[in-house]
Amino acid sequence: MPTALTKVAYTTAATAKGGRAGHVSSADGVVDFDLAQPGTFTGDPKANPETLFAAGYAACFQGALANRAQTKGVDTSDSTVTAAVSFGPAEDGGFGLAVELKVTIPGVDAAQAQELVELAHAFCPYSKATRDNIAVTLTVE
Repeated sequence: MPTALTKVAYTTAATAKGGRAGHVSSADGVVDFDLAQPGTFTGDPKANPETLFAAGYAACFQGALANRAQTKGVDTSDSTVTAAVSFGPAEDGGFGLAVELKVTIPGVDAAQAQELVELAHAFCPYSKATRDNIAVTLTVE
């Protein structure tokens, strides 16, 4: 059963035209660029939906990590989160996604880093949205 919002804290919108090889723009004008098919390599590189998802997931997870670490009195301001998003054929005959979240937390021992990453994964809205829908692997580096 989906988790319902108890209050809307923020809403944004983006519009796409032309699909994966089209154009995307956000209502606030911050995003406004052409897209390209994943794996398209030309002299003019362009983002694709997986690039945008990776950026959003990495940023959201970083925020969740900082939030959960703060509750434990741990400074994660030098940490990094890389979301590696994979796209390809799925078992159901369609296409799907998989994500590996690679997290580095300098100055924090491996056991505590793993605990913080798992707490962040339970807290992060992107992790909640993907849970039991796509494979998400957590890697503490």
